[in-house]
Order: sequence, then C-alpha cells, then structure tokens
Amino acid sequence: MNVSDERIAAMLREAGEDITAKKDFGPLVERSLADGADAFFTAGSPLGTMYVVFGPRGVKYATPHPASEEDFVRHYGETFGRLVVPSEDDAMSEKISAIFEGEKAEVAVDLSDKTPFQRRVMEVVSRIPRGEVRPYGWVAEEAGAPRASRAVGSVMAKNPVPLIVPCHRVIRNDGKTGNYGFDPERKVRLLEREGVPVEEIAKAPYVATPTTGIVCHATCRNARRIKRENRRPFRSMSAAVDAGFRPCKVCRPVAAA
Repeated sequence: MNVSDERIAAMLREAGEDITAKKDFGPLVERSLADGADAFFTAGSPLGTMYVVFGPRGVKYATPHPASEEDFVRHYGETFGRLVVPSEDDAMSEKISAIFEGEKAEVAVDLSDKTPFQRRVMEVVSRIPRGEVRPYGWVAEEAGAPRASRAVGSVMAKNPVPLIVPCHRVIRNDGKTGNYGFDPERKVRLLEREGVPVEEIAKAPYVATPTTGIVCHATCRNARRIKRENRRPFRSMSAAVDAGFRPCKVCRPVAAA
C-alpha cells in the first residue's frame, strides 16, 4: 500500500467511526483501494448544487443532493459499491460547470453499466441541442427501436447524469412536457430557461411553411426562422404529411409520426 492509499484508508477509518452502516464496508474499501476510487466535486446548476462523480471512463453520476458531503459519500458507496473521494481535477470541474451554465463543452460519460439500448438512447438524447425538444417517439426511432417510446421514458427516468445528458429536452409525443425525476415544474423551468416556448409546443409540436413545403419540430432551428405569416402549426406529424408537407432533413420529424 503506497502513501496515497494509506491516506485514503485512514480517512475511511476515521469517517467510519461516525457512520452506522447496515453492511460491512471492508470489502468495498479493499476493492476501491485496489481498483482506484471514483472522484467527486460540487457545481452550481439550475437544479441547485450538484454532486458530480467521475471515474477513468468519464462522468458516472450527477445529482442535487441536499445532505452533507459525508452523507453523499455514504449514499454513493451504498448505492454503487464504490469509494468516492474529493476530486483534484479542476479541468473536469470547469467543463461540467460550463455545461450547467448552458455553454458547450465535451465530456465523456461512462455508460459501461448500461444495456446497448440504454446507451443508444442516452447518446441520442445527448445530441438534442439546447433550446430544442424532441418527443419520446423520435428518440426511440433514432435509437433504432421505433416502438419503444415507453422504454425511452424509463431510461430517462433513471438518467444518472441529468443536465449532462439533457433528459429534460425529451417531451411527450403530444407536445406536453411530461414527467421529470426532480419534479415536472422544474422541467418546465429548465426548458423555459433555454428559450423553449413550452405552451406553444403543447398546442402544436410541429410547424410547417408553404414557402418550402417542409414541416419541422417546432423548436428546430429551421422552424425558428419561419416568418409568423408563413407558420402552419400541426398537432401531429401525420396531419402535416396529409396536408402535403415533407419532413425536415435536419430535425427528421417523420421519426415521431
């Protein structure tokens, strides 16, 4: 055991004196020292202060945790069976803070414990631009499982890295915002903060224009450029297609038909 390992072990022993655990953490400590611990830091976000955990493969977990740092460390160990220690990686902290502030930053997300379908869904959702939304059916289609809208909802409900993988940008197929793990009202506030016209989309998730004969998701960057007098709202993609409009090649709304 090297000096660094000894320091971690000593910290754990000291913390353990104040923790009444329901199980023996000895194996967890030994495995964590052998494999290397995950690291965490805190960052401000629209959801409040977030605890963010990352490992060698990228960010693994992010949550607004109201309890103390000690409680969070215990919660993480009990939930994931991994030791977590304070991070000294300022670069990672800066990237995550930038994402939480709405800026663009590239960070790896560790999805190694997810199924292939779950990974595809998470990857699709991570590409939804800020200020835009997509329905569950669209995500399912893009993930290669067009009949799996409900399964997409389940994946979003268990998203371990909210805001980093922006599950709040996935809405119901009828244009309503739907549920959110931290409270539906928070989802509305997040979307409005990004400039999404929530009430407008609930009435008409799709917008077409006769000048081009194209229909888009209402928040598509192309739809935003349509002049007011040329906007044709639609409640469903099938109605727009029946009216003679063809799907936008950028936002591909036919996928949600």
